[in-house]
Amino acid sequence: MIKKRPEPVQVVKQRRDAALNALVTGVPYIAYLGIQFERRGDELTAILPFDEKLIGNPLLPALHGGVTAAFLEVAAVIELSWSGLWEDMEAGHIDLNAGLGAIRFPKTIDFTVDYLRSGLPRDAYARARINRSGRRYASVHVEAWQDNRARLFAQATGHFLMPTSPGATAE
Repeated sequence: MIKKRPEPVQVVKQRRDAALNALVTGVPYIAYLGIQFERRGDELTAILPFDEKLIGNPLLPALHGGVTAAFLEVAAVIELSWSGLWEDMEAGHIDLNAGLGAIRFPKTIDFTVDYLRSGLPRDAYARARINRSGRRYASVHVEAWQDNRARLFAQATGHFLMPTSPGATAE
């Protein structure tokens, strides 16, 4: 029996970063808003760098509520997609050299945002936590903050219809 050598850490890191980049660049709206993702292992933090175009009320100034909601929803969708991709990638079911193919993202069923305070004109961060994820349905909670992780400015709960895998039959 031949034992497989473990991959060098740098190769694994590059493979994971390439997969995340493929997910994020697959959605032009993410680029328009300027949303970035920082990865530590399988944990993602969404980052919304401040830009003047994101201001909704210039008198306060405050981030536009629609931008805040979009930021939270993007964080949830990418987290769901990443968690499924992560498992397949680590199990060796995905060959990133061949590309990810057409990425099918979860579809939003409903998304409820709680605006806890005004988003200030500065960078924002968000983390999504998957509460339940099955073959057909997922529930995700997202929290967003700016300067202090314990002082949230928005949070959201979303329910998503998960994409069926190619070749799957309808129930």
